[in-house]
Order: sequence, then structure tokens, then C-alpha cells
Amino acid sequence: MKKSRLVLSDAAVADVVEQADWYSKQSSLALARRWEKAVTSTLLRILKNPAAWTPCTFRHAELHNLRRASIPGFPKHLLFYRFQEMEVFVLGWFTVPALESTGLLQV
Repeated sequence: MKKSRLVLSDAAVADVVEQADWYSKQSSLALARRWEKAVTSTLLRILKNPAAWTPCTFRHAELHNLRRASIPGFPKHLLFYRFQEMEVFVLGWFTVPALESTGLLQV
């Protein structure tokens, strides 16, 4: 069985780096590293079984077929991705409060 190919949007890469920088400055380098490891672990789990994560139901057409996954140890962060055939495309990471404030997510 072929593995899915992982593609990260520029925004997704920037999100991970910016969050790690923020954790490093606001708390510690250890927390920043824990964030990076948790993100990597989540991506690997998604690649193993992309269909296993929660489908999203957004009204906007550009947001159809998205799935979300939580980041272990960071319960207020969600990763959004879509997969087709053999590709997993990661759009980005968002915090639950930010999504709730836009009305896009109701938890």
C-alpha cells in the first residue's frame, strides 16, 4: 500500500514556526520543542490513515471536504487538512477560540 504524500501550505508552515517562536519567547524553548514534536506526531498519524479524523461541515464552498485533527498536549489547537487519492494537503493550524469568534466552529 502506497503512503500518502504530505503537502503543507505556506500558511501552515508559517503557523507552526510562528507558534514555536511564540512559545519559546513567552514560556520556554522546551515548550516550543514539545509543540513541534506534537505537530510532527499529528502529521504522521494523519498520513497513516487520513480518513480517520473528524470531517468538518462548513458552509463556504472552499472549505468543503476539510477534516480536522487535534494536537496532543495542545487541546485548543486544531489542524485542518483535506485529502484526495494519495495526497494530504494541510491548510493550517488554528486555535479553537479564534475559530469560535469567527463563527466557523462551534464546539
